[in-house]
Formats: sequence, structure tokens, C-alpha cells
Amino acid sequence: MFHTRTTPQERRRALREQLATGRLLRIPGAISPLCARLVQDAGFEAVYLSGAVLAADLGLPDIGLTTSTEIAARAQQTTRVTDLPVLIDADTGFGEPVNTARTVQLLEDAGLAGLHLEDQVNPKRCGHLDGKTIAPREDMVRRVRAAVAARRDPGLLLMARTDARSVEGLDAAIDRAKAYVDAGADAVFPEALTDLSEYEAFRGAVDVPLLANLTEFGRTPLLDTRTLEDLGFDIALYPVTLLRVAMGAVEDGLRTIAAEGTQRSLLPHMQTRSRLYELLGYEEYAVFDSAVFDFTLPPGT
Repeated sequence: MFHTRTTPQERRRALREQLATGRLLRIPGAISPLCARLVQDAGFEAVYLSGAVLAADLGLPDIGLTTSTEIAARAQQTTRVTDLPVLIDADTGFGEPVNTARTVQLLEDAGLAGLHLEDQVNPKRCGHLDGKTIAPREDMVRRVRAAVAARRDPGLLLMARTDARSVEGLDAAIDRAKAYVDAGADAVFPEALTDLSEYEAFRGAVDVPLLANLTEFGRTPLLDTRTLEDLGFDIALYPVTLLRVAMGAVEDGLRTIAAEGTQRSLLPHMQTRSRLYELLGYEEYAVFDSAVFDFTLPPGT
């Protein structure tokens, strides 16, 4: 039925094994639990939950307004329905190091395979916008150490994101990444790199898995998988792609209904009822239900 058949420990092990292969791992960002199941059906090997997407889904800007309990709830809803490892955006840890520790344990309990923490300060903002403020390096080091200390399952992947490239420069971003790895980070997310030479510099300096954030309309070029493999990066992340595709389709649909007075012309662009029912596992539920209710109560009971 429509729930995971794997344990959190199995999914965490799968993520680490995938990163150890040297093969690029492509991770789309899901916009809902149902979307995560579609990511799985499409043949991808992991799912991402973006803080920007969750905030947008709640009608909020991505400036640190969501809470650790809100993202943990969405995480649990998602890990319930997919067998894939799920990586989540844990923003700045939602407070001081002790808050970060609690966030890590909430997300660990939600069944996630990994999370990333960033070195911005609140109010944070999208990593591809100007005006970011970066936390002092030692503050982020304490954040990472708190995450490591709070982690109960050593299989949970702890990734450090640095936004220092556009604030302090590339060399400072690399130095920060090294410090975060020394503090216990398993992987690094260098945000807003601008060209191939910067990717090469990071790969040459940092000896842990690296993530390329391929968000649209940002500072980073939309590199293809072959290029990223040649650069030696380990993860290609598409964090907001599916939200943008879906919201574009919604706007087009609304305009069509308003202009034409009917949705008929939209039918070729819709997921069919049969496909939705297949995705939701209606048939499996029906079989399960008939297996449970396969008896007749005697009269008078």
C-alpha cells in the first residue's frame, strides 16, 4: 500500500552507499508527499525537501519564518510514502546550537536520510539573492558540532551549506567548508558558485561529497549531469524546479478557464484519473480491504 517498505536506517545506508559510488546522484525537490512518490516512480534515487518550497507552499517568503516542527511534520509525511532516501533543508537549525540539536533529533525521528545546515543568520534569505549576512565561522562550527552531538544514528547524513561565496569570496567559502568538515560535517553544499572554475576549486580543496544547487533564475549556471560528473561533484540538486513547473501550469489553467469558460482544452495536459489512482494505489487498498472484511457477522451481533 501507499507507505514505505524500508526503514530509516536502510534509507540512510542507501544514501551513503550512493554517494560512495562516485556516480552523480540527481535529487529533485518534491512539493508534496504525492510528488515524492512520483519522483520515486520516475526512477530517481533520492528526494529533496526544500525550505523555500515549504515556505512558499505555506504562502510565506523564504526568510526563516517556518519552524523546525513544521518542517519535521512535512518530512514525516514524505518519508511515510517513499522508499527513497529523503534529504531536507534545515535552514540555520532554527536558533542557537541547542535549537540545532533539537532540530536534528526531530528530523532524525521523522525518518530522514540527511539534512543540511547553513551559515547564514536570521532573518535568512535565498542563497542567490543579495543582502545575506553570514554567521561568524566559529558560530557555524558550533552549530555543526551540536548537530553531530545530537545525532543518534551515525547513518544520518549531516551536510554543511556555506553561503560565504557571494559575501566573503570563494577562498573564504572554501576555508569555511574545510572548518565545517573538521567539525564533523559529512558533506558540503557550496551555495551560489558562479562558474566552472569555482566548482573545480571546491572539488580540489574539499575531500567530502559536494552538492551542486541547480536552482533556476539564480547565480549558478544550470550545468548538465555530464559536466557535473566531469567536475567530480556528487549531488545535482533541483530544489524548486517542480514547484515552478506546477505553479506555471496552475496559472495557465486558471487563465484558460477564465478565458474559455471551460477546462476542456486543458485535458491533454492533465494527469488522468487512472494515473492518479495508480499512483495512490487504489487497487492495493481494495485488495487489503477485502482481505480484512472477508467474513459475515452472525445475526444479532
